[in-house]
Amino acid sequence: MRKAKPKKRQILPDPVFGDVKVTRFVNHLMYDGKKNTAFEIFYTALNAVKAKMPNEEKSALEIWKVALDNITPQVEVKSRRVGGATFQVPTEIRPDRKESISMKNLIIFARKRGGKTMADKLSAEIVDAFNNQGGAFKRKEDMHRMAEANRAFAHFRF
Repeated sequence: MRKAKPKKRQILPDPVFGDVKVTRFVNHLMYDGKKNTAFEIFYTALNAVKAKMPNEEKSALEIWKVALDNITPQVEVKSRRVGGATFQVPTEIRPDRKESISMKNLIIFARKRGGKTMADKLSAEIVDAFNNQGGAFKRKEDMHRMAEANRAFAHFRF
């Protein structure tokens, strides 16, 4: 490659929890540079999660982190052309991409959900992911199933 890799930008921790992961999630959630609105949606969703699960001893932030871990895929399939045929080759995902995929999946499936506000949809998806169900969890299971089905082509790994 001729050009140098761009520098990784430093992400500041969020104002309430002081967590960089939360800021990264809010950056994925944000539309049109409206970060305050995205933070408001996220914090409202966490409050709704706490209200939905009062008997849980964990905090809302810990529930969200467990939900993210539950929907984080370990392997994915990548297309690879070998001699005119295209194979779906299972590959492991690097850690920063794992985190990004899980956050994006949570947000995508929250947006698809039925509900009044985005905060309600997001809280419902977080609770589902915490309980190992919902659309984002199903997407992870499908990715793992695809990788398992194409395990025979693992020797084509790049």
